[in-house]
Amino acid sequence: MTEKVAKPVGLQRRLGLLAAVNIIIGVMIGSGIFVSPTAALKYSGSVGLCLIVWAACGIVSLLGALCFAELGTVVPRSGAEYAYLLETFGKLHKFWGPLPAFICAWVYVVVLRPAEVAVIVLTFAEYSIQPLRHILKIDNLPEDEQLRVIKMISILGLGIITYVNLVSVKLYIRINNIFSFCKVFACLVVIGGGIYELAVGNTGNLKNAFHGTTSSAGHIALAFYNGLWAYDGWSSVTTVTEEIKRPEKNIPRSIIIAVPIITALYVFMNLAYMTVLTPTEMMNAPAVAVAFGERVLGPFAFIIPLGVALSTFGCAMSIQFGVTRLCFVAGREGHFLESMSYVNMRRSTPSPAVALQGILTLAFILAGDIETLIEFASFLIWFFYGSAVVCLLVLRRTQPDTHRPYKVPLFVPIFTLGVALFLSITPIISEPSLKFLIAIGFIVSGLMVYIPFIYYRKEPVFMDKFTYLVQVLFEAVPTDISKEL
Repeated sequence: MTEKVAKPVGLQRRLGLLAAVNIIIGVMIGSGIFVSPTAALKYSGSVGLCLIVWAACGIVSLLGALCFAELGTVVPRSGAEYAYLLETFGKLHKFWGPLPAFICAWVYVVVLRPAEVAVIVLTFAEYSIQPLRHILKIDNLPEDEQLRVIKMISILGLGIITYVNLVSVKLYIRINNIFSFCKVFACLVVIGGGIYELAVGNTGNLKNAFHGTTSSAGHIALAFYNGLWAYDGWSSVTTVTEEIKRPEKNIPRSIIIAVPIITALYVFMNLAYMTVLTPTEMMNAPAVAVAFGERVLGPFAFIIPLGVALSTFGCAMSIQFGVTRLCFVAGREGHFLESMSYVNMRRSTPSPAVALQGILTLAFILAGDIETLIEFASFLIWFFYGSAVVCLLVLRRTQPDTHRPYKVPLFVPIFTLGVALFLSITPIISEPSLKFLIAIGFIVSGLMVYIPFIYYRKEPVFMDKFTYLVQVLFEAVPTDISKEL
């Protein structure tokens, strides 16, 4: 007779160092470095200053990530900024204490991350069919028909991403590892093409590298703002802390490995672009890497759109993987639907949270143009980064005896906080617009949900039936329930 052993249901620590490194690479390298890395060049005014900006942005990103590495060891829970805000301020006041954490989760889970994934899978769809456009005669279709084809492919891609995150963390790890290696290979192809052009003496675009350098502090600030946006994603590994093996060691190690690798790739890819293309050509190209490939790679130019497709697919999959863990933690803490904290009994995946993200992303894909939405809400990301750094400083004072396997020098969080404040305020000052009211609208809508449903604990009458339906559909149970094997 087989002995029955009780085993807790919950997230499992299945992500080793390599998987953690590839999560960071998977989120940080999206389509931006291939399609439109020109804003930093536009505002810096010269090739030389632009390359300095890209290198400096990598250093700033590494310093910010190291702050999160310390926080991940002090607050060993998934959720990144949400978990740190809740730990730091959650018990200070019954009403105001948990509110910052809730607003963070609300913005990320309901709006920002699903909208980002929608934009990324639309980019995936566009570039996945680019090598076949002539064969399939897609260019002959009316514009609305072309858009319909792209949306259909993006929905198919979203379905695959959601399926992977639903069924198995191990499957996600395998696929993300493969796609991360593929996107790094695509970056190396661009860099290799640039090295070849330099070797044959194509240095004309690099002469007088600092000619035209801007003297405007505002333009330099905007160059840094756009460069740092391309580096976004360095905190992604701390969103899944509870699934990292030996997080006290592997979180700092993964950051120290991944962020410098991406910095080197970004700097040398921009150098390659600038070697082959003039600044005017870079700024006018719909996709810089594609223009580079057509100029340098000849019959192998298809590698670039293929690399963009693989890069965007992996990026979308990793972003969804991370935000579902934030959704899971928020549900567990009572700041979201309780059923979102349930885990599949057999697969140990937060399947209700994954399904919710799939549905929200689908809604954004069908909604149409959402890039403006992200553009005017993205400054909130650095606001929450800055809030997390404040948590680090507060926790050092309120919990000085907590064991810190990793600790950054004090100047690092102070510097990072200054950068976060700068990047939160710059877009509002430099380009004031009523559209920033969208971000305020997100926060107000969150407050309207928080007061009745979180603070006063009001529940709709149908919630028990909804929770039961979720459990049946996804074979999901609360993480404190044990199952018999």
